[in-house]
Amino acid sequence: MKKLFLALLLLVGITTWAQGKRERRPEGDRLTKEEKVDLQVKRMTKDLDLNEKQAKEVRALVTKEVEKREAKRAEMTEEKKAKREAMKTEMKEAQATHSAEMKKILTPEQYAKWEKLRDERKDKLKERMAERRGKGKPSPEE
Repeated sequence: MKKLFLALLLLVGITTWAQGKRERRPEGDRLTKEEKVDLQVKRMTKDLDLNEKQAKEVRALVTKEVEKREAKRAEMTEEKKAKREAMKTEMKEAQATHSAEMKKILTPEQYAKWEKLRDERKDKLKERMAERRGKGKPSPEE
């Protein structure tokens, strides 16, 4: 009985702690650059008991650092997009090569059936991916 009570108490404690963490930073609550700077400067002013001159200098430094971080984040996003596009191109080339090889092996009727089956599988996959994302039906562009 003691073990059951202890396990239940532990479970409730962990659940409460995890929920408290989520409330601290709600999803989608993004701060602007100025808000980030203000928040950081206010915190440092309070914690370090900065005077007005120091706060101004710290604000300038923090502003520069926040801008650097934002630029780096944007750069990394662009790199990810470029990598994604390169992978997409590479996959399309591999698929084209595979199709050409299949065309050499199969008869025209078999190849047409194979293409039809492949397209059906591709459509089903797109539908499942769209459902996961909560979009419903995929757009014709995809």
